[in-house]
Amino acid sequence: MRIATVGAGNVGGGLASLWERAGHDVQRIGSGGGDVSGADVALLAVPWEAIGDALGKANGIDGKPVIDATNTPRGERPEGFASLAEYVKSLTGGPVAKAFNTNFARLYDRIGEARSRPGCLYCGDDEVKGVTAQLISDAGYEPIDAGGLENASAVEDFLKISFAVSNTMGRFFYRMALPEQL
Repeated sequence: MRIATVGAGNVGGGLASLWERAGHDVQRIGSGGGDVSGADVALLAVPWEAIGDALGKANGIDGKPVIDATNTPRGERPEGFASLAEYVKSLTGGPVAKAFNTNFARLYDRIGEARSRPGCLYCGDDEVKGVTAQLISDAGYEPIDAGGLENASAVEDFLKISFAVSNTMGRFFYRMALPEQL
């Protein structure tokens, strides 16, 4: 699969490395811009305040499936949008999924140490959910489907709980499973 990362920091760069190891062709354009028209899917991993600027510099993003990994630690969202993912969709016009925003990027290099696959919550438009679940799996996580894009604000708000827990126990992996799977 051809993937373009818009944002090449801890999240974008870390996921790019995981996907390259899984055999994907990854183009790291960073937040400074570039042409993503050759990609099958784009990952957006920039600070929430930079979403509009970064997408405006990504040529060929219009209509392209986007996985939105952005976060807003204090719950800020652009006026008129229930979630950052909905804002991304308004700028790109393509299907959007929310994923990877509830996982600690600084633990990407430790995924293989876990006794079982850690979880990764995601939600989104039907047209991009399959590729999102595949890329979650290819990064070493177990995809946890949280429904449609209308649930993106709840997935974004999960960050508040994650930060509260990490303040007491440090960065962590999580797993959600049926009782018989644990």
